[in-house]
Amino acid sequence: MYLKQIEQLVVLQKVDDEIVLLQEELNKAPLQIAELEKRRQEVDDSAAVIRDKLKYLGDQQKRLETEIETDSVRLKKSKSKMMMVGNTKEYHAMMREMDNLEKQNRGREEEKVTVAEELARQGLELKSVEERIAELDTELKAARQSLDERMAVAQARLDELDKRRTEAGTAVPKPILQRYEFIRSRLKNPVIVPVEAGICSGCHISIPPQSFIELQKGIQILSCPNCQRLIYWSDHIAPEPAPEGAEPATETEE
Repeated sequence: MYLKQIEQLVVLQKVDDEIVLLQEELNKAPLQIAELEKRRQEVDDSAAVIRDKLKYLGDQQKRLETEIETDSVRLKKSKSKMMMVGNTKEYHAMMREMDNLEKQNRGREEEKVTVAEELARQGLELKSVEERIAELDTELKAARQSLDERMAVAQARLDELDKRRTEAGTAVPKPILQRYEFIRSRLKNPVIVPVEAGICSGCHISIPPQSFIELQKGIQILSCPNCQRLIYWSDHIAPEPAPEGAEPATETEE
């Protein structure tokens, strides 16, 4: 009876182990999408900043062109009036005004070249960022499709494991099952672990010699005095068969 209960608890534990892994995958998978979406938003924000710069530079370029055109017209009119100047004082005043207009326009022309260069640089930067956005959109689309498929497979497997868990649970006496569930609700997986050479494989601490003796008798299900997990002697449960194709272990010569 004892061995049968231990066997069923071990089966239950294996089911729970797989359930834990699947639940972790179901929890982590959406986080991968969230991380991609975060990166996509960051790149999109960068594109928005560049577009704002381009708008500002474009407005600045138009302003310079307008100011250059306006002062060019004023300069042309001033040159036309030079012939009608009545005295030297007015002549010199107009010359100073024309010099100022030409100096301002030269400065604007230089600034216009700088703005045009920055516009070109920002345009290339925006193109690069938009290409990165397109790449992330493609990556996100593929990731979402893959996520949907993985979630469907994982959920189907979870449903199957839930049924197996119910079946395994029915083979374990209710008091023992309640004890198993109680420990499971308070401790990190696993709940039931083997003891090998007097060492609990759950907490890796030696159990008292008397407890080990009682465990080897195989009369009742015991708990580790240290971690409170259910324990069984490893010799009471046959080891799982090696996977097909695995080479048998060979003894090494001393």
